[in-house]
Amino acid sequence: MTIEMNEKQVQWVKTTLAGVLILLAAVVRILPHPWNLTPIGAMALFSGSVFKERWLGFAFPLLALFAGDVVLGFHKLMLAVYLSFLISVATGIWIGENRGMLRISGGTLFGSIQFFLVTNFAVWAVLTTYPKSWTGLLACYLGGVSLFWNTLAGDALYAALLFGGYTLAERLMRKATGRGSSQANGNLVAG
Repeated sequence: MTIEMNEKQVQWVKTTLAGVLILLAAVVRILPHPWNLTPIGAMALFSGSVFKERWLGFAFPLLALFAGDVVLGFHKLMLAVYLSFLISVATGIWIGENRGMLRISGGTLFGSIQFFLVTNFAVWAVLTTYPKSWTGLLACYLGGVSLFWNTLAGDALYAALLFGGYTLAERLMRKATGRGSSQANGNLVAG
């Protein structure tokens, strides 16, 4: 049995699905977790990749991140975190509809590295924890290495869940709507 849906209805379902996945990731962020083992990097990457409307790709995760900060509290490094988040959304845009494992893995690794570089630089520049010298900056980066592994693990885990869950939903939707393999690259894009 196939479900008849026009293209506008399919787009609405895909956009809603992507939005729900992002909101679920945002909720996970406010639950107790090990330091930096969160879905925010993967959420940004995913959002940039799946939303056809670029403004939605930036708006959904930014609103989710901000809502989480309302619950968790605001801090001095927010600007750096948001900047890094925007870089991850842009990386997701680069991934686009070419959501193969190699491209997603590369985007995930890049996202984790740039988050580490941007936020640790902000720790050094904004906080008084480290001296404002090259030695202090190096010490700051070395001090953050242990958190990098959690960032990478969280980004990889949640990227696999978000992209994998979305791909599974795409396949089920294609089967239910009788769209089969008529899509050029097999991926549907939200928004």
